[in-house]
Amino acid sequence: MKIAFIGGGNMATALIGGLIAKGTKPSAISVVEVLPEARKRLAKKKVHASAAPDATTAAADTLVFAVKPQDMRAAAGALAGVAAGKLVISIAAGIRLAGLSRWLGGYRRLVRCMPNTPALIGAGVSCLCALPEVSAAERRRAERILAAAGKVVWVKDEALLDPVTAVSGSGPAYVFWFIEQLAAAGESLGLTREVSARLALETVLGSAKLAAQSADSASVLRARVTSKGGTTEAALKVFDEERLAERLRRAIEAASRRGAELGALLGKD
Repeated sequence: MKIAFIGGGNMATALIGGLIAKGTKPSAISVVEVLPEARKRLAKKKVHASAAPDATTAAADTLVFAVKPQDMRAAAGALAGVAAGKLVISIAAGIRLAGLSRWLGGYRRLVRCMPNTPALIGAGVSCLCALPEVSAAERRRAERILAAAGKVVWVKDEALLDPVTAVSGSGPAYVFWFIEQLAAAGESLGLTREVSARLALETVLGSAKLAAQSADSASVLRARVTSKGGTTEAALKVFDEERLAERLRRAIEAASRRGAELGALLGKD
């Protein structure tokens, strides 16, 4: 496997680091990156870094587009002549497969991915969707690349990537917000800022680890913490009275709608 990354930002760097850590030779990886300081950083990983597509890019069997969405059309157009025969993976948020295919001259061996920011520490989750022209072996290759930064799941319908974006792509921000609010509530009740912040962070971290390691659902785990007439029940009763679950659903629906709007906008010629 020879991989050429188009764009060498944070997500590409996370994938490259994960691939190398899992046994991919640096010599099998190249990166096209316009920023000199980024190329210097990438060169420290012993991968080939160039300012523009070159012979190493053309020799790759896999292209991973990791540029900003607004730069995707130009990046794809520059590589339309060398994409033939390669697996093309896009991790550019909002760029639909139809648009990418069009910018690549009708090429269709394409996989679209939605990673999230915990991938930066190898703890992400990426959702993938492939066009029918992608072979089973190529799907496994795409999965191997994205699994370098965390877990991988697949969906068959590309339209589902908008709710995926709303749940897991934007999801870390919701979790960070909850940590903020939990810490602020503790501080308002008299805890020091440092103690409350530590309690909030470690509680969310530990709860996520427990849920990940348990065979029981989140609802079962929640019920085990909720004693009748106890403190947890008192808090959850307020959540119900304030209809927080409904409000959260509406917020995620808004994020999903915005994802669809941005996808349509970014795909225009």
